[in-house]
Amino acid sequence: MKKDVIVGVDIGGTSIGAGCIVDKKIVKTHSLPTGADRSADEILETLYEVIEEVMLPETQAIGVGVPGLINAEKGEIINIANIPAWKALPLIEKLSSRFNVPVYMENDANCFALGEKHFGKGQKYANMVAIALGTGVGGGIIINNKIHSGLFGGAGEVGHIPYEGKIFEAYGGSAFFITENNISGEELFKKAMKGDENALAIFNEFGHHIGKLVKTLLYILAPEAIILGGSISKSFPLFKAGIHEEIADFPFEIMRNVIAIEQSELEDIAILGAAGLYYNA
Repeated sequence: MKKDVIVGVDIGGTSIGAGCIVDKKIVKTHSLPTGADRSADEILETLYEVIEEVMLPETQAIGVGVPGLINAEKGEIINIANIPAWKALPLIEKLSSRFNVPVYMENDANCFALGEKHFGKGQKYANMVAIALGTGVGGGIIINNKIHSGLFGGAGEVGHIPYEGKIFEAYGGSAFFITENNISGEELFKKAMKGDENALAIFNEFGHHIGKLVKTLLYILAPEAIILGGSISKSFPLFKAGIHEEIADFPFEIMRNVIAIEQSELEDIAILGAAGLYYNA
């Protein structure tokens, strides 16, 4: 049986990383600094170099995750905030011409969801939402085993939902710890692990905020599962109870009893997620 050989690419403002995935396992990775203040062509040359370093002769496709808005029909990047030179860049055309294989591109939050769907805990769910909790809050939506990208790849941007006079990101990302509680999430985690009652209470409060988002998603999408990733998700055991306390009053008991709320365990999720675009095609 022929093996699947896919290259997954994660483009960020700081670095560009890529990995070769053979039969759903990463066999090689490489990354270089983006040099985001350079010209579009100079950054493209870095992208080519990173891909060439991991690509095998039998590579079947390239998947690319980008942190910005895209035009999927034209295969172009509309805008990446941290790479100003890449506006209206026809990336799929450039990569497919260079490497002569099919190229797929998506918003990086959507790639996160695809990574979970095809390589992680989402494999058993046809309908799920993946939420990345970190400096920001992003999300991706899987419906009937396919990514729901929405207009310009912008579906699932749950961090920008208006909430408590701000946006949800202010309470579901690192700003909740730094701005609302004057402490970093890492420092709070260390205190909580030592049994500090105030730290534990703050994490429980954080869980209630995430729980409110979960209820919103239940009303709109009724997913089978919500999978949490990103740096903050590593403290999931500390705020899991707060989530379940918050959704305890969700009116449809059968839904709140069945929905799975899980913590991602994938390493190199950005690269795997980009490769997941091949399986989503």
